[in-house]
Amino acid sequence: MRITDLLKKDTVILDLTAINKDGAIDELSQKLNEAGRLADLESFKQAIHDRENQSSTGIGEGVAIPHAKTKAVKEPAIAFGRSASGVEYDALDGQKSHLFFMIAASEGANNEHLQTLSRLSTLLMDENFRQTLMEADTVDRILRAVDEKETEKLGAEAADQETQEPSEKPFVVAVTGCPTGIAHTYMAADGLKAKAKELGIDIKVETNGSDGVRNRLTDSDIERAAGVIIAADTKIEKERFAGKPLVDAPVKDGIRKPEDLLNKAVSGNTPIFQGDGSGKKAESGTQDKRPGFYRHLMNGVSNMLPFVVAGGILIALSFIFNEPGAEETHPFGDILSMIGSEYGFFLMVPVLAAFIARSIADRPGFAAGMVGGLMAVNFEAGFLGGIIAGFLAGYLVLLFRRVFAFIPPSLDGIRTILILPLFGVFFTGLIMYFLVTPLNALSVGIENWLGGLGTGNIVLMGILLGAMMAVDMGGPINKAAFTFGIAMIEGGNYAPHAAIMAAGMVPPLGIAVATTFFKSKFTKQEQDAGKSNYVLGASFITEGAIPFAAADPGRVIPSIITGSAVAGGLAMLFGTATQAPHGGIFVILLVENWPLYLLAILAGTAVTALMLGFWKKRVAV
Repeated sequence: MRITDLLKKDTVILDLTAINKDGAIDELSQKLNEAGRLADLESFKQAIHDRENQSSTGIGEGVAIPHAKTKAVKEPAIAFGRSASGVEYDALDGQKSHLFFMIAASEGANNEHLQTLSRLSTLLMDENFRQTLMEADTVDRILRAVDEKETEKLGAEAADQETQEPSEKPFVVAVTGCPTGIAHTYMAADGLKAKAKELGIDIKVETNGSDGVRNRLTDSDIERAAGVIIAADTKIEKERFAGKPLVDAPVKDGIRKPEDLLNKAVSGNTPIFQGDGSGKKAESGTQDKRPGFYRHLMNGVSNMLPFVVAGGILIALSFIFNEPGAEETHPFGDILSMIGSEYGFFLMVPVLAAFIARSIADRPGFAAGMVGGLMAVNFEAGFLGGIIAGFLAGYLVLLFRRVFAFIPPSLDGIRTILILPLFGVFFTGLIMYFLVTPLNALSVGIENWLGGLGTGNIVLMGILLGAMMAVDMGGPINKAAFTFGIAMIEGGNYAPHAAIMAAGMVPPLGIAVATTFFKSKFTKQEQDAGKSNYVLGASFITEGAIPFAAADPGRVIPSIITGSAVAGGLAMLFGTATQAPHGGIFVILLVENWPLYLLAILAGTAVTALMLGFWKKRVAV
């Protein structure tokens, strides 16, 4: 699609009458409306103003590109306006704006439309082109100038895509992005590329626009780069750049100050970006699937973590007001418990699954992952079920992306918004249904098996119950043990549940202690999360261990199982018992032989912490 397919004679104003920014927006919007391109004039103008409130679209050099992507647009279009005297438009260079291109993108605009709209913004970086537009005396000459310049630009893009041999020039990588992702993103990219060529610097620029990530940087690109530039007003994943000199700037600096950014990137004096270690990269030269697996998993874990911490602490605070097992409760304690458990914790696994799927298949995978994760929660499949749902959804959407690759680019928006989510959600849900049902049946079976053990060997029972509390931290095995403990309380046998609660406190407490005394084995993010695990563990909220177990299951899960088994076995050996079904440290005085009960918890915590400290690998700095 060409720019002139969107910019027509009926959306061109050769002589704007506006003298200020609001007037220019009104005049250009009215032109689009009169041409039948808008569904709602006032809503469109509001969207334009909302974008201006984020940062001015007056880019300097006498140019302004007001733009919006909204359902108020009936048909993607461009309006052109020119003012000989100039308009005060809050331009980046403080000068008046003379050339205006108002971009109207519909909410469901496909990638082809978005790429065409973004291409326009890069053409305006050329001073000769701007002068041609100022001197054109007819609408036809304006349109012809745009068409000729676009042809030239497309030819240059084709040449840039040719494989180039490595050179001795400094190599820099960059990422650009703006809130709307239509204009500034690509102008900054072009500004950096043009200036890099002028300075004798090789550069690769990744753009984060409305049509997704284009020209994505690879691990090898980042590895060989002398420096990194981020010119963006949107959130950019920075962890991949850990260990590299990084220049962080607003997107407008990529347009106005590309030379400064490039010189800083290769100067050797730019601070090294340390990161927090959560975006661990593959070792240089490796191409196996292991790094990708952990990258996707960590994306889910990092987004799930706030739900675990916030929800768990709120539940813990509720115990201050409500004594576990008491018939009468405090209204505020009920509110804290409801927010923490019914909403915070409820969303934990769906968020984990959704962001794993998004990491694999980008936005189309998000919905399928969320639905699969929600099914894992409702069928009590726990965090393991959520991980299964996330990877299942992500790779299913990738599969359907290949299946529907025959759909023409002009309909790519329909494929992304409708087809991939639809098929992804349906098949993820269908497969999860048949996966989680056996998991639920497993929970019931384990519960029945425990009931048949009797009390012949109470220490063995304590070890088994303790280990089960740590295997899946809220999943079917954990729930089976907990339900068995509640059933024993109802039957008048209070010892098993004491072992269960002691064991359930150990995973987060053991991890908290390990992050405190073995800091070199954990990332900064994990160390921060470890502090909250003191509260979660003391409150018998085993789920606090989930992010750590998800990130490193091979080491964490055996460590917490062992520590929990020790705590459960000792609790039974010491003859502890409790009638409180929940509460952790808050109900310790209700536990029979509570000093020995506390000793059992501390012993299990120490075992887990020591195993993690000696077993986990040192985090690469």
